[in-house]
Amino acid sequence: MLANFRLTIIVPAFNEETTIQSVLDRVFECLPEVYEVIVVDDASRDETAAKVKAFATSQPRVRFLQHSANQGKTAALRTGFGAANGDIIVVQDADLEYDPQEISDLIAPIVSGKADVCLGSRFMVRRAGRVLYYRHFIANKFLTFLSNLLTDLNLTDVETGYKAARSEIMRSMIIESTRFGFEIEFVAKCRKINARIYEVPISYYGRTYEEGKKIGLKDGLDALWYILKFNLLRTKSDSFRTPPDLKSA
Repeated sequence: MLANFRLTIIVPAFNEETTIQSVLDRVFECLPEVYEVIVVDDASRDETAAKVKAFATSQPRVRFLQHSANQGKTAALRTGFGAANGDIIVVQDADLEYDPQEISDLIAPIVSGKADVCLGSRFMVRRAGRVLYYRHFIANKFLTFLSNLLTDLNLTDVETGYKAARSEIMRSMIIESTRFGFEIEFVAKCRKINARIYEVPISYYGRTYEEGKKIGLKDGLDALWYILKFNLLRTKSDSFRTPPDLKSA
């Protein structure tokens, strides 16, 4: 499937010692042809860094980057995108809420030349989805509605963490948000360059707060501001260092 493409997987991680080994095992099990896996440790206080370093000693395609202070998921992604060398970049969370087995489906529209960007939707028909917080479901539906209103897209899940894109899009994007704001910012800025955006159904193995879930009320409020900011107050030239030439796809 990836004969003509180099795949980079970015794994932002913060205090994920219980799952990071399993994530890396699953990535290489499901995608033996992956070009590189970049783990960005956001100043974890547990054994996350040690486990990644140990894994990398036997798997040279794992690259380990580390922040000296905790800056949030978006900052970790910014660091990872800047270091990526692949043709396609995938964001894979370190907590196993998303299954690496589904990366092949996620990148398929890009590999086939139909898409520039592909998002994994938790609300399309899927294999499995853990039943969790209704308030999160309602908040996501509202944020998706508001984002769609301003982008004129018909996404079903704007807050999804599973993303794939041609690397020139992610590397050239000027990322301004913090914490979990990248989800909103990414869609708004991809729309400004008329990227061909697809969604595919994914499974979702969510966590409770007791199990380590980190997103909270403030992140939802920030998302409202980001929807307005990145759709109404940023132009294409504000959003990209050099807007990618998507006609060459």
